[in-house]
Amino acid sequence: MPQQPSEQAPLPLLTVTGDTHVTVTAGTLPTVTADTLVATDFRPRRKRGRQPGPYRRLFSTPGTRAFTLGNLLARLPMGMFSVSAVVMIAGSRGSYALAGAVTGTGLAATAVVAPWIARLVDRHGQARVAVPATAFALLGTIALTLCVHRGAPDWTLFVSYAATATIPNTGGMSRARWAHLHKGDDKALHTANSFEQAADELCFMLGPVLAAFLCGTLFPEAGTLVGGVLMMTGVLLFAAQRSTEPPPQRRTNTKSPVGATGMPPLLLGFLATGAVFGSMEVVTLAFADARGHQSAAGAVLALQAAGSCMAGLLYGARKPTGPAERRYVRCVAVMAALLTLPLLAASLTGSLLVLAPALLLAGMATAPTMVTGMALVQRRTPEGRLNEGMTLAVTGLLGGIACGAAVGGWVVERVSLTAGYGVPVAAAALAVLIALPAAASTA
Repeated sequence: MPQQPSEQAPLPLLTVTGDTHVTVTAGTLPTVTADTLVATDFRPRRKRGRQPGPYRRLFSTPGTRAFTLGNLLARLPMGMFSVSAVVMIAGSRGSYALAGAVTGTGLAATAVVAPWIARLVDRHGQARVAVPATAFALLGTIALTLCVHRGAPDWTLFVSYAATATIPNTGGMSRARWAHLHKGDDKALHTANSFEQAADELCFMLGPVLAAFLCGTLFPEAGTLVGGVLMMTGVLLFAAQRSTEPPPQRRTNTKSPVGATGMPPLLLGFLATGAVFGSMEVVTLAFADARGHQSAAGAVLALQAAGSCMAGLLYGARKPTGPAERRYVRCVAVMAALLTLPLLAASLTGSLLVLAPALLLAGMATAPTMVTGMALVQRRTPEGRLNEGMTLAVTGLLGGIACGAAVGGWVVERVSLTAGYGVPVAAAALAVLIALPAAASTA
């Protein structure tokens, strides 16, 4: 009786008896040459010594790709809503002032409501809070569209847009999941934060373009409606991935992240960084409009976001070295230095073609600054209040964007267009001064 093959032995598929006994295993192809039977192995060879890249390792964790896809769908409308609202309101009411006032009211409402929503997320879980909060914001979006379309009184626009402030901080919830999955692994968290920042830049780069295309090609309300559908769909997909969701912290005696050690100067730094973004956007729009290229302003600003997106992915592939406080100061200092390039391009040439690559280079320091800053927020936020801490950082950014836009617009109107590019440089320099004491204490 022939001997049964063991678990370690290959399973014979072909046997030649006689003077020669050959075993052909799965994945091989037998070939006869003269009086010799040759078995050729076509199984794939493993490349030894080559390790998977940091992003491949990051997404090898089960469930990460699914929640990332849902989060990206939910995050894309964040770059669509303000542009869509301005186009929709200004087109129907003939007033950019009214459109700006409505969106500004929504921004102020978000600054007040967002930390409260994030606190509920920490206490009761992402799925239980994010879905109803997004549904309420969707109702506000639909109400705004109907009020504009039906010619309702102006005050209804303010109320409707303010209702959208319950939109949860989807980027913060995604970062909280990475922090939960890779707790204690600084290298993996660095890569995850870098990816999330690159995703932010991508969404804010594509969102305005998509909104302008929908509103201009279909009808003025199309951008708002499509954004609402994408937001709700993305949050539902994201919330359905329960295996990666951080456990809720129903009861915690920890103090608010606002008063945690090291948080106040960090939040002030985010406020100053937001002023960089807000002033740069307004000044660039005014610069392009003054030269008769208003339609190209969006593409020029998209280059800044593209530079930040590329830099974020490259930064995440590198292993972080040294204390995060020192890295944060270095990143902010580089950002301040690179922001002088648009100032020089505008003042020396006055050309939009020269300004475009200057903005691309200037944007390359944005993502590393935000990645390192968010890592510090995660480290300094008390246990059980991570979503709240990161939402406070985003609130600081939003407040800075509003302040920077106001100051940048004032300088453009009262001083000059080129002087407007000095506002983001000054804001970045202020961020450096705020961050220096914390870096000095780690020396």
